[in-house]
Amino acid sequence: MSARRLSLRAVLVIAVFAVAAYLISATGSPSGTAPQPTSAGPVSATTAQSLAVLDTLEVKGRAPKTGYDRDDKFGTAWVDMDQNGCDTRNDVLARDLVVTTMADACRVLTGTLADPYTGTSIAFARGESTSSLVQIDHVVALSNAWQTGAQQLNAERRYEFANDPINLLAVDGATNSSKGDGDAATWLPPNASFRCAYVSRQITVKAAYDLWVTRAEHDAMTSVLAGCP
Repeated sequence: MSARRLSLRAVLVIAVFAVAAYLISATGSPSGTAPQPTSAGPVSATTAQSLAVLDTLEVKGRAPKTGYDRDDKFGTAWVDMDQNGCDTRNDVLARDLVVTTMADACRVLTGTLADPYTGTSIAFARGESTSSLVQIDHVVALSNAWQTGAQQLNAERRYEFANDPINLLAVDGATNSSKGDGDAATWLPPNASFRCAYVSRQITVKAAYDLWVTRAEHDAMTSVLAGCP
């Protein structure tokens, strides 16, 4: 890849993360109080920026899945990567759910999710038979990442990837399960109004971690973005 293309990617990804970091930080709360999150939304980039970043991504086939193991390659779910005292799952629940009640400073007991994947409202209640109704999705699936460049990342970088807030969304559990490790060519959110934000976020994540896209994935992303504002 040329130095010019690397420079373009760097500038665009910095701009993308500046927007994302601002919006995520805006959901924070004063010290000692439970965070008051907003529902997930399009935090990644404008359509033009997304297309420009997509153009910097290498296009080639998926690598073999050989050697992939979630816990071994991406760390045990979920860890406290940002060392705020709360594991990543609870961080994302606190960010994406509203009207929450907390068991303590970290554990979300109840709340309401405006699910971006289905466009429906889901009542969350912590419990053995209810917690799975809301799952935390890796927008770029870990297996997909492993097959599109993450094998070349060191262990610490892969752990960061697995716990990066930009790559995580609280979503409907059944819909998340149906996604599996699909990319944009094989799976898109049923809620069509969220597809622009979803694809833009995938592009942002892949650029940030030097992952590539398949030709089918690239074409599917381009098709989605062509219909975005």
